Amino acid sequence: MKLRDFIVTEAICPQISADHRDGAIRELVNALAQAGAIEAEAVDEIVTALVKREQNGSTGFGKGVAVPHVKHAKVKKMAGTIGCAPSGIDFSALDHQPVYSIVLLLSPDNQPQQHLQAMNIIFSNLQRDMFRRFLRQSDTQQKVIDLIDEADQGK
Repeated sequence: MKLRDFIVTEAICPQISADHRDGAIRELVNALAQAGAIEAEAVDEIVTALVKREQNGSTGFGKGVAVPHVKHAKVKKMAGTIGCAPSGIDFSALDHQPVYSIVLLLSPDNQPQQHLQAMNIIFSNLQRDMFRRFLRQSDTQQKVIDLIDEADQGK
């Protein structure tokens, strides 16, 4: 599995306008709906599930990155997106630092194995300093797409 298998490139948000966690999550879920990856009427329910997941334990794992994710009945096909927050957002990250890069993943609730595979791909890339650095510097959708393509090619 590669990032391109589930990242919806049309939903990438290189300049998140929200300045808080819940707003950023809503912005990314709305982008997925606008790209046709999820039904527009499911947005509120999915945002609620993601926020609840964050309240149970932050997905801000440190190093300026958060990976909000949820398995949900209204999600028919796994879909993810990436958002960049140039000024940083408080995600209650483990290292207490702001989050600049958000990788959001939505999965059908009946495909836990695929969800785990996708999470593994996301985390293996986010563990790499160069990937995180270039992602944080990406200020256009095309730059994020180019980075994803490089990562998928193992560069």
